[in-house]
Amino acid sequence: MFDKLGAVGIAGLALVLVGIALVAYANLIVAAGIALAIAGLGLVVKGLLNSLLGAWGMQ
Repeated sequence: MFDKLGAVGIAGLALVLVGIALVAYANLIVAAGIALAIAGLGLVVKGLLNSLLGAWGMQ
């Protein structure tokens, strides 16, 4: 998985994890909500990209 992300993707993932950890230090429930929202957004983007690539015949 990490080889597909590249350096910028890995840096972005690290920033997201550090941000959630920082929020979790202040409030665990809010951090859990943010983590779930980010995971849901990732699934939506993956679904959209799969549909787009399928429409172009690239999947």
